[in-house]
Amino acid sequence: MMALFLLVVLSIQALVLSTQGQEAFNNLSEDFKKGVNLALEKLSTHAGVQHHFLFFRSITQSDINPGFDVRYIYHHFLLKPTHCPKGTTESTGCHFRNDRPPIDCAVCYKTFGGNIEVEPRPYVHCIHKPSLTEEMKTLRIKQCNIIGYGSGTPTLLASRGD
Repeated sequence: MMALFLLVVLSIQALVLSTQGQEAFNNLSEDFKKGVNLALEKLSTHAGVQHHFLFFRSITQSDINPGFDVRYIYHHFLLKPTHCPKGTTESTGCHFRNDRPPIDCAVCYKTFGGNIEVEPRPYVHCIHKPSLTEEMKTLRIKQCNIIGYGSGTPTLLASRGD
């Protein structure tokens, strides 16, 4: 009886967590969703990835809007693996796994008219959270600042954050 109770509690918890992740993704602005999707696309092409991943939560968001329908986006977020296999197209039934580490991602890119621009090339860096080093964090900031400075804008990380 106790085992059945624990199974029911764990099932409910998994459902709530996956629903919260989808709700968190749905609450992102379209420009930030595009960056998450860019990271998910890159992750799905990696040969070592065996699971389907979903957006878990944002850590840092910032953007600069210099005008003329241009925005510079920086988004630091976590992706969590699910019980679904890589390549799953319908993820409503995919529940987060708690036995695997999340993937820590940072993306930065320029948008024009709501679309990600090819130049400057978008920067996407994702790594399992336990492997993320301070050097990698510093490199991320440098790479993202290059995107902004290349166009004469202030640093992305000095802009307003949500």
